[in-house]
Amino acid sequence: MTGLFTPLELRKNVTARNRIWLAPLTNMQSHADGTLSDDELHFLASRADGGFGLIETCAAHVAQDGKAWPGELGVHDDAMLPGLTRLAARMHSGGALVSAQLFHGGLRADPAVSGTEKWSASAHTEDGVSCRAGTEADIQGAIDAFGHAARRCATAGFDSVELHGAHGYLLSQFLSTVYNQREDRWGGSLENRSRLIRETVRAVRRAAPSLVLAVRLSPEDFGQAKGLDLDETLDVARMLADDGMEVLHLSLWRSALNTKKRPEAHAISLFRAAVPAHVRIVVAGAIWTREEAEAQLALGADAVALGRSAIANHDWPERVHRGDALNRVPIAPETLRGEGLSEGFVHYLRQWKNFVAA
Repeated sequence: MTGLFTPLELRKNVTARNRIWLAPLTNMQSHADGTLSDDELHFLASRADGGFGLIETCAAHVAQDGKAWPGELGVHDDAMLPGLTRLAARMHSGGALVSAQLFHGGLRADPAVSGTEKWSASAHTEDGVSCRAGTEADIQGAIDAFGHAARRCATAGFDSVELHGAHGYLLSQFLSTVYNQREDRWGGSLENRSRLIRETVRAVRRAAPSLVLAVRLSPEDFGQAKGLDLDETLDVARMLADDGMEVLHLSLWRSALNTKKRPEAHAISLFRAAVPAHVRIVVAGAIWTREEAEAQLALGADAVALGRSAIANHDWPERVHRGDALNRVPIAPETLRGEGLSEGFVHYLRQWKNFVAA
């Protein structure tokens, strides 16, 4: 089995020093206009310096109408370029590759922070919150916005971009049989429901061919990801590989568990068989220990993406390599600040059950 600390080639001349990634993490540390803050840079730089092979940004909105929360990093305007350039250079100085997660909230965008009306595949009301159906102009505008954002990331010196097609955001909403009730070329059959994410992959490939192209998918229903079927997602992964996807990021939430639809099978084995060998598979989902990470590699993953364990341990790769003890939840606020979190990020984490010690 390939070890966690074996370098991983994503593309010729683009190699991560190991197979341990920082997952994209909402942290609400950017400035109100989406520009990079010193707090966010410090949080990410601590992880690069701590040995992670690839650093992913938090979900970064590609268009103002896709912004979903305050303090969200932006890639939607050229005004973001100085901060993005600074971010890429700092991650590289720490020895890590850097990838921007490109995102549009769709139904889950927030007009209170975007200042714009929100839209999705179809008109939808959920938990008292409504959105309108997207027009052809909205849809094409979103595809173009992803392409423009990717070009900015290439200009800024990033190594990769990842399309956020998981967790019930816009690209996932179009794939969903719950959120997508359209009867035109963007809805109905899987061919039509997958059209938006496929057209977006192609647009990003054209706009930024120098960047490694990753896509994050939710394999089946969990949380806000609704109306997703495992076998359909396998088909989507095959299509995206044909369209130029180079990295498939599976968001599993509990990576130790097998799939719900096929309890005898793990998602990694199913998706590994579905996509070509050159497509790298990275897996996220409640991975805390070296043993848990190595178990994912043994199943066929090429890398693991750490979320909560990386928040708690800025130098997780170095700690597990040395065999040192890890911080585990619940964690004292002062410990989290010592791990590179701002007071605002710590405050946000108090929403996560049992993460921050009282």
